[in-house]
Parts: sequence; C-alpha cells; structure tokens
Amino acid sequence: MRIGMMIGEGAGESPHLDDIIARAQLIEKAGLSTAWMANIFAYDAIGLLGIVGRETKRIELGTAVVPTYPRHPAVMAQQALTTQAASNGRFTLGIGLSHQIVIENMFGLSYKRTLSHMREYLSVLKPLLAGEPVKYRGEEYQVNMSLNPPAVIPVPIVMAALGPKMLELCGREATGTITWMAGRKALSEHVVPRITNAAKEAKCPPPRVIAGVPLAIVNDVAAARTIAAKVFHVYRDLPAYRTMLDRGDAAEPIDVALIGNSATIKDEIKRWEDIGITDLCAFVFRAESGSFDRTIDFLGSL
Repeated sequence: MRIGMMIGEGAGESPHLDDIIARAQLIEKAGLSTAWMANIFAYDAIGLLGIVGRETKRIELGTAVVPTYPRHPAVMAQQALTTQAASNGRFTLGIGLSHQIVIENMFGLSYKRTLSHMREYLSVLKPLLAGEPVKYRGEEYQVNMSLNPPAVIPVPIVMAALGPKMLELCGREATGTITWMAGRKALSEHVVPRITNAAKEAKCPPPRVIAGVPLAIVNDVAAARTIAAKVFHVYRDLPAYRTMLDRGDAAEPIDVALIGNSATIKDEIKRWEDIGITDLCAFVFRAESGSFDRTIDFLGSL
C-alpha cells in the first residue's frame, strides 16, 4: 500500500503557499509516497502542484480533486500537462463532480447531467492528456483540437467516484478512484468490488483505490474525537458523503476517522490493505499538541 497525505486546504485549514511547499518537502523526507491537494477556494491545486514539483524530487503529486464543471476539459488538460512537465512525470490528475450546492449555488451552472457530463468530459480529456488530438461531438462538448507542449508526458486520471454508476465509469475509463468519508465497510462492500469488476470487464489494469481518511496518532483518543467531530462535521450533510457514510453504517464523520495510538492504527490500515485499498490518503489534523508531526513520522514508518 502506498502511503500519502493531503498537504493543502481543508477542514478549516488554509495554509500559505510556502507552508504547502514545506509540507510536501517534509513528507517526502519522511518517506511518504504521495502528496495530495484539494482544489477548494484558496489556491489552484494543479498550478500549485507544478510549483511543488519544482521544489521536490521523488514524491508523487496529485489533485484530490479538481471539479470538472468550471473548467473546459481542454483547459484542464493543458494545466495538467504543464504540471506534469514541471514535476518530471510525477503528477496524477484527480477530478470529480464536486457538489450541487457548489456547482449550482456558487458557480451558477447546471448539476443535472452528472454521469453524461463525466462521460463527455473524459472523452475530451483523456486523449489530450495522452498527447493525442481529439475530435468529439457530444451534447455538452464539441471539440476539435490538440495540445502540443514539447515532450508530452501522459497524465494518469483518478476520479472521485462514490455512486455505483460513477464507480463503474471510473473502472472503465480512469486509472483509479479516490474516496472521502468512506470507511472500511463501505470500501469493502461497495467501492472496491464495483470499480474492480468494471475494470476487469473492460479488460483494464486493476484500479488504484485511494482511500482518503482523517487520521491522527494521539494519546487522548476521546479528546481527539471531540476535535475531529468539530473539524469534519461539514461533511456529514453533503449528500454524496452522507450516502457513503450510510453505506458504511457510520452516523458521523468521526466514525470513519482513524484516531488512536500507532499500534491500533497500524493494524487498522493493514485491514484496509487486505480489502483491496492500494493507497492511503491521510488527512492529518491537529488533534493535540505534537500530534501532527507524530502522525507524519508514523506514516513515514509504514
């Protein structure tokens, strides 16, 4: 299992650009495999990871995730190819639909055609990311173009896919999925079998299953859970995450968080690996004094 960590904005935290770069360098030095960054309302994640790519040497960099609706797929592809060049081939593009409240209430766009939107989006995005021209005519996109940066390095795609049909599309068209607010039960009974079967039926390689989860190594578990309940409560009522929590019989986000001592969390991560999780994407939150650095050291030891 590859061990990774979120390095940017989320759960009430919005670190400065320099702090994000320093965090990427820190976890690279600690031995982690991947650094992930959400695209929310602070920095542009693709662009910033290009900068991070120039300031790191080994670690894989990925977005988790960039919403599709606000960006034309050709624009997304051009950004991704630029960051891939800047990071010398270490970039993975994570994309997702975002949420109705964001796309409709904030951007003023329609959120009605989610599955067909993603199908069309991938039809344009995938060939461009592979350095190929695209000729596509659909209901939403009509594209006839190519992108020609010097020495194209293809960019792999992972998708935020939680629903059954989106997981099936992801298994057929992407290299994997990245989840959030999915605990072990939801992953083992819903996510892993659906995406794996879809990839197998499409004769695609076994998919990456990147499990995003709040994580903290702490001494006082009860106090840390109280903090986590406040930090992550916003995800409780977003429909996509609410459905995923329900699939795992989890009442609250803290019910899927990994909080405890190093031995307990190490054993739980092994259980996740055993059900087919290929990557861990830890959202390390500040649960108590010293816990942030302690958790990074723990992740680096895995």
